[in-house]
Amino acid sequence: MRKTAVLLLILLSALTSSAQDKKDSDNSIELYNREYDIILKCNLDGDGMIVPGHDLYGPLPGYLGKTKHNFYWLILSVEKEGDINYLQMVNDYGSEDLTATIYQASDSTFLFTQRKGSTIKLPEQRKWQKLPKSLLFKKRNKSK
Repeated sequence: MRKTAVLLLILLSALTSSAQDKKDSDNSIELYNREYDIILKCNLDGDGMIVPGHDLYGPLPGYLGKTKHNFYWLILSVEKEGDINYLQMVNDYGSEDLTATIYQASDSTFLFTQRKGSTIKLPEQRKWQKLPKSLLFKKRNKSK
């Protein structure tokens, strides 16, 4: 009985310490572009987050979309090379994909650039709005 209790305490302490480590190493960002009214949420470590309204896809590194619509470009993978993060993205229908980069230009500013593949299009007033190849995003406070 005593061995079981000690083993249980060791297991619980290991679980709580790994959970604390994960909180400290959280590398997620929430970015906003006011001109096009779009958000980009991403965990640059590649850990998963659930895309709102798209639970079927499971945990993904992040997504890009309008604030007033639930059509998203999903981030499938994130690879870091120096200061630049390479993103593999696909629209939520799976019909278009692209490669993009994102890097931190200043403390609160990130530059997102589409490199290869399709052009990002998002719905705007019942029409498709093409986004420019490069977008400047501002950091937003993380929503809890």
